[in-house]
Amino acid sequence: MTDNTLSPHLRDLENESIHILREVAGQFDKVGLLFSSGKDSCVVFELARRAFQPAAVPFELVHIDTGHNFPEVIEFRDRLVEKTGARLHVAKVQDWIDRGELTERPDGTRNPLQTVPLVETIAERGYDAVLGGARRDEERARAKERVFSVRDSFGGWDPRRQRPELWSLYNGEKLPGENIRVFPISNWTEADVWEYIGAREIELPSIYFAHDREVFDRGGMWLTPGEWGGPKKGEQLQTRRVRYRTVGDMSCTGAVDSDATTIDEVLSEIATSTLTERGATRADDRLSESAMEDRKKEGYF
Repeated sequence: MTDNTLSPHLRDLENESIHILREVAGQFDKVGLLFSSGKDSCVVFELARRAFQPAAVPFELVHIDTGHNFPEVIEFRDRLVEKTGARLHVAKVQDWIDRGELTERPDGTRNPLQTVPLVETIAERGYDAVLGGARRDEERARAKERVFSVRDSFGGWDPRRQRPELWSLYNGEKLPGENIRVFPISNWTEADVWEYIGAREIELPSIYFAHDREVFDRGGMWLTPGEWGGPKKGEQLQTRRVRYRTVGDMSCTGAVDSDATTIDEVLSEIATSTLTERGATRADDRLSESAMEDRKKEGYF
């Protein structure tokens, strides 16, 4: 029976991503799927379910937990794991802080602290490949990266070592100690992701849709107070109708003013936006012109 729920464009993207996921399963022994409960990782998980059904997803979900998560996101993660029977490994940044291997940053954000737990978790769990939901349209450094991206034994990324990927041929060869980061939805856009979520009826954390929330303005971003911190002198807490375009550390992930409560309304909002979701809502990407690329070279996903 023909599945008419997808447009030809989405069908092509889905087929490409499923092909990539099957290549990963065929070329690597142990694979982790980075899962933040964000919309992109939810789409990758849905694609993996479709790639291998009726069998279970052969990849272990991996959450690098900053400890500064939105409560709605953690509730969603745990409910999804229970519902689907997926295997989940959680690496808590707090554990590295407690052992004295990481130090809290003055600004309270822990996103940049994820690199060491990520690299060490990959080594300890023995992953030879790790899947992620990064897309080329998100940020200039991500636009440089191939679908199969070689990382050295320290997790570092060298743009000069990018491999050609002609005719959808993906080279998973690696030296001892190296691993491959794989991006199955690299060629998707934010709009593609939302259209696919609607077509496949993929559930997301509630914060992706408009809701009333207490926030405060810091550097032009609406932040939510929490254990990480709150308003400083001159920053006023107020209730606004907002939604989130990305999921991340509460200390650096900003909300946007929005009345979009449906996928169609979100798509209309995206169509008129002049900023990418990371450019508009992620303070950690504003640290410098090359913030993301510098972190990727150090091992960040």
